[in-house]
Amino acid sequence: MKYSNIYKGTFIERPNRFIAVCEIDGKKETCHVKNTGRCRELLVKGATVYLEKSSNPNRKTQFDLVAVEKNDILINMDSQIPNFVVAESLNKIFSDIIFVKQEYKYGNSRFDIYIETEIEKIFVEVKGVTLEDNGVVRFPDAPTERGIKHLKELQKAVLDGYRACVIFLVQMQDVKYFEPNYKTHPEFAEELKRANKNGVEIFVYDSIVTPDEIKLNNPIKIKMP
Repeated sequence: MKYSNIYKGTFIERPNRFIAVCEIDGKKETCHVKNTGRCRELLVKGATVYLEKSSNPNRKTQFDLVAVEKNDILINMDSQIPNFVVAESLNKIFSDIIFVKQEYKYGNSRFDIYIETEIEKIFVEVKGVTLEDNGVVRFPDAPTERGIKHLKELQKAVLDGYRACVIFLVQMQDVKYFEPNYKTHPEFAEELKRANKNGVEIFVYDSIVTPDEIKLNNPIKIKMP
């Protein structure tokens, strides 16, 4: 997935979840943050950030913050992008796909991707991962009742004869392993472990990230305590 019209800037502050103040070409700009999560370990004063400039001159904020440098790692933090990255790389994960539909309603949920192959029907839920600590990546970075709801619906789908998968897209490269974030949301971590035992498959991939692109890379190790 590629971006266009990328600018390099410096993060100054985040007055609320939706906006950040950044310095771009020597000028302070109010920018839209494409991630409503906390991201406290990423958006620190002085951090180098990358922003996409809108082609719409009438937009209130002209820039979208899409990536940030943390130590020597470039992290894409656009929470809207993982679905697109996974969708354009489905043939690397699943075989013999004959039909794909995004935003597919099932039960009380709307799953990110529905796939049909010659032999099975598959529901896929995609989660973006930006929380990293010494090479270990974790999800979620904040409690997610919606995430628990999706896991329960995926387990129901398995009982109804579907194949069900969660794909965690790590929005950076060269990490050690993934684990559920027990400290931040133990209920989600327990539900993920339960879902896996009940037939929901878990995939984790890292990403190749540049200032203007993110694409699916390699599967990484999963640790489920």
